[in-house]
Amino acid sequence: MAREFYRSDRVGEELQRTLSEVIRDKLDDPRFRFVTITEVKLTRDLSHARVFFSTLDDTDHEEVVQALSRATGFLRGELGRRLVIRAVPQLHFEYDETLEQGQRLRTLIDDAIAEDRHRADDDSD
Repeated sequence: MAREFYRSDRVGEELQRTLSEVIRDKLDDPRFRFVTITEVKLTRDLSHARVFFSTLDDTDHEEVVQALSRATGFLRGELGRRLVIRAVPQLHFEYDETLEQGQRLRTLIDDAIAEDRHRADDDSD
């Protein structure tokens, strides 16, 4: 069965692209230099958007959430000017831990493989 595409999905994708551009081009704050918007999830009525982000450096994530939250008014104004939607949703920023979780999982797998190889080498002696 084909997946249904909801309006909230399409609007979320457009919000993601536009927010990424605005943060990159309009916000002159070093904390946002390595911020990437990874996903935007909208409520069905499009009134609230959960904006997930990741960073490519070791910037304090809570500090970035607070800074983005303080810039919400500016960001919503820019979204209103750039997008053709009736009402710009309230923005709620959350750190996306997917990359860190993936890295931890990768490390665990690599460690398990190395341990198995070590045991196999010990058993063959």
